Amino acid sequence: MPKKAKPAGSGKEEGPVPCKQMKVEATGGPSALNFDSPSSLFESLISPIKTETFFKEFWEQKPLLIRRDDPALATYYGSLFKLTDLKSLCSRGMYYGRDVNVCRCVNGKKKVLNKDGKAHFLQLRKDFDQKRATIQFHQPQRFKDELWRIQEKLECYFGSLVGSNVYITPAGSQGLPPHYDDVEVFILQLEGEKHWRLYHPTVPLAREYSVEAEERIGRPVHEFMLKPGDLLYFPRGTIHQADTPAGLAHSTHVTISTYQNNSWGDFLLDTISGLVFDTAKEDVELRAGIPRQLLLQVESTTVATRRLSGFLRTLADRLEGTKELLSSDMKKDFIMHRLPPYPAGDGAELSTPGGKLPRLDSVVRLQFKDHIVLTVLPDQDQSDEAQEKMVYIYHSLKNRRETHMMGNEEETESHGLRFPLSHLDALKQIWNSSTISVKDLKLTTDEERESLVLSLWTECLIQVV
Repeated sequence: MPKKAKPAGSGKEEGPVPCKQMKVEATGGPSALNFDSPSSLFESLISPIKTETFFKEFWEQKPLLIRRDDPALATYYGSLFKLTDLKSLCSRGMYYGRDVNVCRCVNGKKKVLNKDGKAHFLQLRKDFDQKRATIQFHQPQRFKDELWRIQEKLECYFGSLVGSNVYITPAGSQGLPPHYDDVEVFILQLEGEKHWRLYHPTVPLAREYSVEAEERIGRPVHEFMLKPGDLLYFPRGTIHQADTPAGLAHSTHVTISTYQNNSWGDFLLDTISGLVFDTAKEDVELRAGIPRQLLLQVESTTVATRRLSGFLRTLADRLEGTKELLSSDMKKDFIMHRLPPYPAGDGAELSTPGGKLPRLDSVVRLQFKDHIVLTVLPDQDQSDEAQEKMVYIYHSLKNRRETHMMGNEEETESHGLRFPLSHLDALKQIWNSSTISVKDLKLTTDEERESLVLSLWTECLIQVV
């Protein structure tokens, strides 16, 4: 799940300088972000770069630095998290390791200065001032409403978990050694200025975090200062390091990161087991036993390799052109662990159904569509091989913001409904229509139609219009 991040510019022989095409002056831009929709939020976040340009030229390819000269936007960024916020947060019970880390880069290595147990603001401030330590605050969206609002919209936009970390670094200090991450990173500079250096990846689109030694990474290809209101993006695998120069105020930035374990390889691993299971029901060759002692062989036999290749072609043929919903644990995992919707009003609509009770003559519409997944899976309550398929609807309306991106600290319960496979077409009607009349749902009886919409209404997934 997404974690942290960092830097961007282009190098000449005499030394690295920022890339001109990555440097954009935002003149007369918005003073805050646009929360009308997930796409409008992302558009305003990377403004004035257009989204088509971003995904064509930068996403998973190269860094993007957007410099802004917008005092109102800088003020807004500064409101997202400040050094002084740590005082009130610590009073709520923050713990070293879980919520906050104190560290410093010494001779190219990360030195962790954490104490045990609860973190106290006076101790944090002492380490910050006297030891020149960086304070890293984990997943601040758990406590800062505006970051919750931003990240919830971004999770809708990307269809992937979005985490964040805040880094507060005193002048004349560096918190982390050069390293790369396994996430796509967006950095918002909140307070002060920070000096960044970016290097060519040694592992493009890396799948894991790794520290890199200075002698291995060569000279930086991009080097620049980030100022409040500036935004920096770089792909996973980008090697980076950052420091707060001496003589300046402290620096605060937030890294917003996404797309951890969200590759085609992950999706293939996630879908192929269900595909094999379904195909084996119909293809007797897949149910035939493997050769005796195959598992004892040191190397794969030619016969086994040929057979597996043939089976993979069979699976590819079966998959080609199918419109069947792919059974996917990734879908369920995303919905189970993502942020709940940011409340538009008092938030009551997320816990109890509101509005009129749906009836046969009602017209209904789906709500919180970005927070719901529809998938077909074998019946989870049956363990035998003759499992019937069921339609599962999972949603994040009842997820707990306080545990977002905190790993398995508390096992998250999945919320949702299940219906017989015969209800799939009716559910697709609701999903694909802006509004639909209950009596037009493709079900056999009026009783089934009313029961379906009542179940969805009870979960706050539809409303009567």
